Amino acid sequence: MVRILANDGLAQSGIDLLKSEGFEVLTTRVAQEQLANFINKNQITGLLVRSATEVDKKTMNACPGLKLIGRGGVGMDNIDVKHAESKGIHVINTPEASSESVAELVFGHLFNGVRFLHDSNRNMPLDGDSMFKQLKKSYSGGIELRGKTLGIIGFGKIGQATAKMALALGMKVLFTDHHVAKTTLEVPFYDGRSIKFDLEAVDLDAVLKQSDFVSIHVPAQEKYIIGKKELAQMKHGAGIINTSRGGVLDEVALVDALDSGHLSFAGLDVYESEPKPEIKILMNPKISLSPHIGASTIEAQQRIGVELAQQIIKLLK
Repeated sequence: MVRILANDGLAQSGIDLLKSEGFEVLTTRVAQEQLANFINKNQITGLLVRSATEVDKKTMNACPGLKLIGRGGVGMDNIDVKHAESKGIHVINTPEASSESVAELVFGHLFNGVRFLHDSNRNMPLDGDSMFKQLKKSYSGGIELRGKTLGIIGFGKIGQATAKMALALGMKVLFTDHHVAKTTLEVPFYDGRSIKFDLEAVDLDAVLKQSDFVSIHVPAQEKYIIGKKELAQMKHGAGIINTSRGGVLDEVALVDALDSGHLSFAGLDVYESEPKPEIKILMNPKISLSPHIGASTIEAQQRIGVELAQQIIKLLK
């Protein structure tokens, strides 16, 4: 009996598929410091995580029976992949399963920003009955997304899914990426029809200077991709969204750019000091906030579950 520990949970679709192939799946949430102990005691062969659990050298070295580590999602920064490979441990992830969910969240933050919904949702419960007309006046300067330019930094699966939604809304798309020079995107509609768009990469400076809104879609980095200098290059009144990783966007420089009026809003799903975002970020009325839920839709989790299960069956059976 091959035992799999899904330490950060696994959708029922994935559990069912694994069980149908004779695997045993445990969904106990084991604390980080107890993890190696639990893996050895329960003879776990495969460990599945999302972003909460770290799988470092120490854990791997302490678990000689571990043959596979799976990440439900894209980024692998919580797994020491090189060390796993050096020990012959399979490392798998699900790069495509959550793309649509993250892209839709980007647009949730974009719509919030251009119509001040994040701020009006804070103020309406407090003052909606006593200051309705004043609030109406405060939030009456919104703009439309249609016809505007969305700049995308990082054009992997999620960046491309975000681009397709922008194109479907009637936006122009610019992108920059180290690995993708040009591509054809097919935008599908509900009735089976689709439209193709040919896009070519531009440099980061062009994305920053020419976009009305910028969305970041890059893996974890050693240093900021967007700091004070880059924010200063953006259009006056532009907005920026980060649903990728904390630490790619300089939050101190971001608050300065918002407070000075250079940028009109930001949307953040990830934070430098996660899981305790800075109070200056949490209290800023120009920032639309969510608690790292980009891939957390029922549909994405089901796709992730199935995709992980299929890879595990292929590798371990």
